Amino acid sequence: MAKQQTRPATGMPGPGGRRRGAKIEKARDARATLRRLLATLRPYKWVLVGVFVLVVVNTLLGLAVPFLMGLAIDKSIATGDLAGLLRIVLLMLGAYLGAWLAKVGQNVIMARVSQKALRSLRRNLFEHLQTLSLSFFDRHPHGELMSRLTNDLDAISRVLAQNVTELFTGALTLVGILVMMFAINFWLALGSMIVFPLMMGLVGFVGKRTRRGFREYQMRIGQLNGKLEEMFSGQRIIVAFGQEASTLADFDAANEIVRQVGIHAQTYAMLVPPLMGILSNANIAVLAGLGGWMVLQGWATVGTIAAFYNYSRKFAAPLRHLGNLYNQIQAALAGAERVFEVIDEQPELTDSPDAVALDGVAGEVAFDHVNFSYVPGVPVIKDMSLTAQPGRAIALVGPTGAGKTTMVNLLTRFYDIQDGAITIDGRDIRQVQKDSLRRQLGIVLQDTFLFSESVMENIRYGRLDASDEECIAAAKLAHADQFIRRLPQGYDTELSERGSNLSQGQRQLLAIARALLADPGVLILDEATSSVDTRTEVNIQKALLQLMEGRTSFVIAHRLSTIRDADRILVINDGHIIERGTHDELLAQRGFYHNLYMSQFKGLS
Repeated sequence: MAKQQTRPATGMPGPGGRRRGAKIEKARDARATLRRLLATLRPYKWVLVGVFVLVVVNTLLGLAVPFLMGLAIDKSIATGDLAGLLRIVLLMLGAYLGAWLAKVGQNVIMARVSQKALRSLRRNLFEHLQTLSLSFFDRHPHGELMSRLTNDLDAISRVLAQNVTELFTGALTLVGILVMMFAINFWLALGSMIVFPLMMGLVGFVGKRTRRGFREYQMRIGQLNGKLEEMFSGQRIIVAFGQEASTLADFDAANEIVRQVGIHAQTYAMLVPPLMGILSNANIAVLAGLGGWMVLQGWATVGTIAAFYNYSRKFAAPLRHLGNLYNQIQAALAGAERVFEVIDEQPELTDSPDAVALDGVAGEVAFDHVNFSYVPGVPVIKDMSLTAQPGRAIALVGPTGAGKTTMVNLLTRFYDIQDGAITIDGRDIRQVQKDSLRRQLGIVLQDTFLFSESVMENIRYGRLDASDEECIAAAKLAHADQFIRRLPQGYDTELSERGSNLSQGQRQLLAIARALLADPGVLILDEATSSVDTRTEVNIQKALLQLMEGRTSFVIAHRLSTIRDADRILVINDGHIIERGTHDELLAQRGFYHNLYMSQFKGLS
């Protein structure tokens, strides 16, 4: 079950301050990208040697046919040798059959190799995405990243599966034809080469523009996918506010950009094949004129001209095919550049070389003069210091945007602080392994994310090696067992996307069961009951008390009734801790917390 981000895709700037969906860097060197793409086939080099042998066999047998045809005209038909003609015809049929078998063999083998290489590349890309910091996902919409995993890799797949062998075949055919033509008649071969420089110049001119056009096209497709992903995720809001028309207008605008860029890319791509056809037909005209004159002069035979005609047609065919192939390669290179951009992206948060595992924590958490900014020069946490004793419940309250959730992001090391230190049991979290740190942290969020799998598997996500019995025990502790058993298939009930076939309170109870199963040393509850009714909140509070027992807990809450019994309450405002104490102590101070509490309870204490 793949780990996914809970932050919804939006068109707004993320914590990094940069608008999501912004353009990424320009295209890299196409040759370097091609070499890197071909390097994905390196583990299969010996299999590719076999493919190359089949390509050579296919090409040589194909080249033998025009030679045999010319031989049949000059040696058999001209002399009336019927038996000799029959032998040559049988040789031609054998050449065709052998070429077909070699072609089928190379295609089957290459299809297998390319899919293995693509599977490895797809896995490397997805695996690397798991290592990137949250700030990377803040900068790039999810749909655009999905486009790199699908559309861009699909373009690469077509090249590796089909075009690599076709490129070998085309190049080898051209070389073989040149050798045969020059071996048969030097001057006719030289005349056939008149249009060749024009063809190469055409390919070089169009190639750069084609690759650039396809790269922009695929980038725009990624942006369109990002908009689609956002619109699908926010469909309820779109309908609720009656914004279908404006949403359609936004989609039409993005779709129109894709259309315009697609026309530009395809226009250049479509220039090569017809121009190649015109030049190859001009080559036939040159050959007919020169060959006819040479026959009249007695410098060539009709069989030689017939062989040259067939070779010339064969010469034009791979050139036209290579023109089409070139466009597909440009599209694949554009996709490969975008894929390699992500693979080359360096994680902003990495384990230090001497990082140690964090196991069996007591749960003492300290912020020591911490400063943090998402955007340089715009501080969010300012010189913050606090200490949470093991097993204590610390409540974080304050207005929206005060920095409460940012404190959680820093404790989980989703982002690194600029100054100060955050420690658990006296260890700076930057000096411990990230995975081991996060295994010690249990998180229950307001926006609970559930996967489109069974209830059992969603609970098991807290600890993947847990047995069914342990998952059920965690559900009972979370007071979720009763409603789960009322579901159509109980624990085997498949959830819809994000668990939308459950109520908000039921999703919260599953999240608590998941956290209980993980058995963390430090617990983080971020607005875990703010979206449920009072009756459901009572059940969730019971589950939370069970979950918090014996653990250091950080509780973010706007409903102050939920944190009255916290061991300590920290009032956060504008990145500072402005008040500290118990509920009664803070009320007695008649300060910020007192005013906040009174605004909710109208003077009731």
